[in-house]
Amino acid sequence: MSEKQGHFQRAITLFDAIMIVTGSMIGSGIFIVSADIARQVGSAGWLIVVWLVTGFITLAGAVSYGELAAMFPKVGGQYVYLREAYNKLTAFLYGWTLFLVIQTGVIAAVAVAFAKFTGVLIPWFSEAHVLFTVGSFQFTTVQLLAIVLIVGLTAVNSRGVRSGKLIANIFGSTKLVALFGLIVFGLALGINKQTVDLNFHDLWTATRYIPGAPALPLGGWALITAIGLAMTGSLFSSDSWNNIGFSGDEIVNPQRTIVLSMAIGTAIVTALYILINIVYLLVLPLQGDPNATTVAGRGIMFATNDRVATAVVESILGRAGAYFMAVLIMISTFSANNSILLSGARAYYAMAADGLFFPGMARLNKAGVPGVALWAQCLWASGLCLSGSYGQLLNYVMFSVILFYVITIVGIFVLRRTRPDAPRPYRAAGYPFIPLLYVVLASAFCLILLLDPSTSTYSQRGLGLVALGVPVYFIFRNRFGNKPI
Repeated sequence: MSEKQGHFQRAITLFDAIMIVTGSMIGSGIFIVSADIARQVGSAGWLIVVWLVTGFITLAGAVSYGELAAMFPKVGGQYVYLREAYNKLTAFLYGWTLFLVIQTGVIAAVAVAFAKFTGVLIPWFSEAHVLFTVGSFQFTTVQLLAIVLIVGLTAVNSRGVRSGKLIANIFGSTKLVALFGLIVFGLALGINKQTVDLNFHDLWTATRYIPGAPALPLGGWALITAIGLAMTGSLFSSDSWNNIGFSGDEIVNPQRTIVLSMAIGTAIVTALYILINIVYLLVLPLQGDPNATTVAGRGIMFATNDRVATAVVESILGRAGAYFMAVLIMISTFSANNSILLSGARAYYAMAADGLFFPGMARLNKAGVPGVALWAQCLWASGLCLSGSYGQLLNYVMFSVILFYVITIVGIFVLRRTRPDAPRPYRAAGYPFIPLLYVVLASAFCLILLLDPSTSTYSQRGLGLVALGVPVYFIFRNRFGNKPI
């Protein structure tokens, strides 16, 4: 490898890492996706079950994944774990999918959410405000602001890891304090006795609600399928806990810090999410009428634009509550995109260093960060802002994300067999039962997405993108594999 202009700096402490984990996980999803979950399962009990199962899967993944993070605390994170457990092809397929849709898709979805909530304060930013049209394509002010956000945060992170972690610390801690405050505020002032009676008198009658269609009672496999589909949103909201692993060579005492930050960060976020959903159920009716004109009348299911958190605060504070939530969600999505942008480029760096991606991505700039990789990620994520809806991006992303988590956790079993004597500073909690349970539950989720007609098209396309990486791998390997970087 040729001489680099900079070098990685070990600047990320345990506190920084926890802020990056929580900052990456908490974006816009928790404020929105409970509406769709409510429509999918139709009762307060099953809504909480969806979040509890999601929390368990996330925590089980994190405490299992930590074994690999401690074994290979290098820049590249999950790409490196897959390379060491399997081979470069498997690792490349992950990195390829990470670049095409996983990391960049999340960046795009969260940036669009930031822009939409900015529109609450500044109405000029609206999907109805079209700047220009080319054929059937329309470029809106929401897309413009989303792209500006991605470009701006990329510019900040290209100035060094300390710039990125400073934003993560300031906005991440502000977000956590505000969310805890929202929970306390809701419990202290928002509890509505009539709403509590409506939501909790019948916890387990599951029903799917689709606007304009009769309610569909659920039981047996139909209920399991509905829970799986509902978890698309909750898993999206709980994802990106692994991002801290991408920055291994920039972390102080990485073998300890990565494992602790993932465990602490996922535990904090899981507790927050469950408490926030309890507040939702104490303040607003779960069921509602999509044609109602009041916040309470629309309920959680049919909150305007699925903005459940906004509806909850608005029901207590009036219109001022909508502005408060818009600011909070802008802070949340801004923080999330910063942390996700910071992390992802390190994986592309590792791929390029292995001769499997464009050589320029394996160079560090003078600030000691992979500048070319950061700007390539920025360019592609900006392009994704121009296509698809939030829900479509979510379906593409979650199938691919969980598929590779399953393969990675299986890698723990592979390495226990192939490298039994390798140093393991941390061993997966509850091995083999917790990792195995994660694999079973996460595989069931992927199977549901593949089989259900409402998501199968996107999941199959996601699988197709992974498969497309096979010929691309050989093209990159033959083109760059034997060349100095």
